[in-house]
Amino acid sequence: MSAAIIEVADLDVYYGTSQILFGVGLSVRQGETMALLGRNGAGKSTTMKAIMGLAPPRRGRIRLRGTVISGLKPHTIARAGLGFVPEDRQIFPEHTVEDNLVIGKKRGPDGQDEWPIRRIYEVFPLLEPLRHRIAGRLSGGEQQMLAIARTLMGNPALLLLDEPSEGLAPIIVQRIGELLRQLRSIGSTVLIAEQNMHFCLGLASHATVIDKGQIVYAAGIEDLKANDAIRRRYLAL
Repeated sequence: MSAAIIEVADLDVYYGTSQILFGVGLSVRQGETMALLGRNGAGKSTTMKAIMGLAPPRRGRIRLRGTVISGLKPHTIARAGLGFVPEDRQIFPEHTVEDNLVIGKKRGPDGQDEWPIRRIYEVFPLLEPLRHRIAGRLSGGEQQMLAIARTLMGNPALLLLDEPSEGLAPIIVQRIGELLRQLRSIGSTVLIAEQNMHFCLGLASHATVIDKGQIVYAAGIEDLKANDAIRRRYLAL
């Protein structure tokens, strides 16, 4: 069995005096694509922000490749090997597509450089003809592709994607799904927070379901497909 890239245990997270996460725990192993599923407001984005150090947990522990990262600053966590694509993408709108990619470039935690810009353009062929375009003039789908590509330029050990399909046209959602399946096929490790269960069923290897700030189910994706009760109770909109 492959080693865990990320291990989250007993996370409690608060916004002010309001508790959002209650003892959240999950793990993602090398080469897995894990879908963190739940309805809007279930705690998905807060879990991602807690892992990235943007919503520091009041209790619990996060290990990245065996090293405790909970309590560290986000930039230190990024250097340790986490790449985060937030829900609102946060591209640099006044810079070109290629400038955005170059800004994100760094070697991975072991010095690896598996995502040079030539490979980015091979995996994201949509971006190469747009490389001189100002990023703020891209469509929402193009910006989402750029945000993922820019994060990969940092050679992360684990890619965190927060709601990558939200607000996008179906054809763009399909393209992003194809990209994520490609990343899975080459052994990338990915954690996706999504409320769009159907988007994840065809590309994830594992699923964890969160509801009201608590993990209520974790299994392989085929087990989730077969479990009508869980899907109806926690994921039906």
